[in-house]
Amino acid sequence: MPNIAVLFDASRAVLYTFDLDEVLQRILAIARDHFHLRNVAVLSIDKEAQQLCVRSQIGWDEGKDTIRLGIHEGITGAAVAARQPIYVPDVSRDPRYVNSAQSTRSELAIPLMVGEEVAAVLDCQSDRLDHFDAETIELLTLFSTQASIALNNARLYSLERQRARQLQAINQIAQQSTAVMELEDLLVRACSVIQHAFQIPHVSLFLREESELVLRAHQGTLSPCFPPNQRFPVNQQPWLQVIETNGTVMENDLSAASGSLLLFAECRARMSVPLISFGQTLGVLTLHSSQPGAFRQSELESLESVADICANSIQNAHFVERVKQLAYLDGLTGIFNRRFFELRIMEEIERARRYGSGMAVIMIDIDQFKRLNDELGHLLGDEVLRQVSSIFHRQLRKIDVVCRYGGEEFAILLTQTNLQQAMTIAEKLRRTVEGWQFPGVPRTVTISAGVAAFPTHGTTRDEMIRAADTGLYLAKQAGRNHVCLTNIVHAAADGR
Repeated sequence: MPNIAVLFDASRAVLYTFDLDEVLQRILAIARDHFHLRNVAVLSIDKEAQQLCVRSQIGWDEGKDTIRLGIHEGITGAAVAARQPIYVPDVSRDPRYVNSAQSTRSELAIPLMVGEEVAAVLDCQSDRLDHFDAETIELLTLFSTQASIALNNARLYSLERQRARQLQAINQIAQQSTAVMELEDLLVRACSVIQHAFQIPHVSLFLREESELVLRAHQGTLSPCFPPNQRFPVNQQPWLQVIETNGTVMENDLSAASGSLLLFAECRARMSVPLISFGQTLGVLTLHSSQPGAFRQSELESLESVADICANSIQNAHFVERVKQLAYLDGLTGIFNRRFFELRIMEEIERARRYGSGMAVIMIDIDQFKRLNDELGHLLGDEVLRQVSSIFHRQLRKIDVVCRYGGEEFAILLTQTNLQQAMTIAEKLRRTVEGWQFPGVPRTVTISAGVAAFPTHGTTRDEMIRAADTGLYLAKQAGRNHVCLTNIVHAAADGR
């Protein structure tokens, strides 16, 4: 009767709380105190890895609680396989024994069943040979039934709380995505919300640009191994598999991966989820963790829902961006207009100032364009403008900006470019136009150009434009069909 009373009190204690860690500690404390055990632990089953890992323990030797056993390894594994208690009165005589404490002499492993499945194992160890008699084994088995119920209740409660958090996160991301139309702001906010809501060490968003993925935003605590706006080929893993299959790729052990593949120095596990909107793969949402085995299939549905929301929001932001671009396009040539140039030059100057990456401006004028219009007519003049615009667009990088500044004048913004590179590019454009055969135009069409570089010729919009315009004026004075620099050097760059 006293034993039944102990069992009743113990059962009530473990069923009193839904907090999983507290349930485990109560199970262990009761097993140790009421059954006079030196070492006791609960090992949970990792179904994906097919391993037993220590979830909580009392009395094990230092460092032993990090061991992971095969699902059928050791005496605990034997209990999983048999689905019933396994008792070893003398562990020194049993080859299945895995040492967790030097003092252990006898061991009893009891599976904790949830329905028909083993959810965990209660591992009881004693420093006495043949410590567990039949009555103690029966009582511990009965106690384990109550412990199983408590563990299952705590697991269900934990899952419900996790789902509630994830649903709240999904709702929050959806609200943020609806409210934010600027693409850059949207990407940064999405990373921040996902990282916080799902408690993931680091989150990154890659957008696809033809055969490359560009890292557009990331948020978290890990250390990046790359510069801002780094580009990665889509034929590199795991991106290739993600894009080819339009499916999630889970990498739970990156301990042997090289630094170039990790992206973040401390990363040991990674999950990459495609961003798909209306059948189009826009990019990849990637989650990074410093812990191997951090990602689970159980999280996949929620994270793929988040990726779908992000993809649709990115698509909407693209549409808004396209509408804005139409307002910034020149109707005749199809390139950007002066309004767009004024917006972008401020951004590029700020970027060059912040990262020390350099930038340059080229001001270009078609030589004697008024005479060409008067002699050949405005229709042919318009066609020359269109073709010159097309030449510039084809000769420059995608990250550069070509604008029609007004009339026959063009302005070009070169990002991450120094003065020598800008002069080379301007000269290349001049030679290309000079050698171009313009249909219907009986004479050679040429351009003059002035070049200004940050910070050599200025650190503000007005200084840069004035310097490039002065260079253009000097090119005209030199007889046209020239590329010139201003002779004015910015004071800061000159050391004054």
